[in-house]
Amino acid sequence: METSVVRKRVNDTIELARREAGERRSRTDAAARDYARFLDEVAIPLFRQVAGSLKAGNFTFTVFTPSGSVRLMSDKATEDFIELTLDSAGERPAVMVRVSRARGRRVIESEHAIASDAIASITDAELLDVVLRELRPFVER
Repeated sequence: METSVVRKRVNDTIELARREAGERRSRTDAAARDYARFLDEVAIPLFRQVAGSLKAGNFTFTVFTPSGSVRLMSDKATEDFIELTLDSAGERPAVMVRVSRARGRRVIESEHAIASDAIASITDAELLDVVLRELRPFVER
């Protein structure tokens, strides 16, 4: 194969990789802005409402807001929590729900995406459905 052909294809690959990285950075920056707004306006207030409702039902949970996430944690076991975070490591940024439950000495963890590319369009009703679905194992005892 001609050296000039190899060099051209390598240069094309480098240019494509740079262009895709720039596009990925743009998507990640936009997602981070949307996610910060989503946390402040939807997720944190909703998690606080859920915690208040749980306390009224004699289930003590506290809301924590570490940087870039919100966590609903049981006051009885620190391993029991539901947390929202932004995963920007993949091709498309996504809002992730991470759940951790203690069962004796075992800790069961799961994580799945609840939205990607449409972070700004997640409604409080959609988020509430997700939180309540993940909350069931904590309140069935």
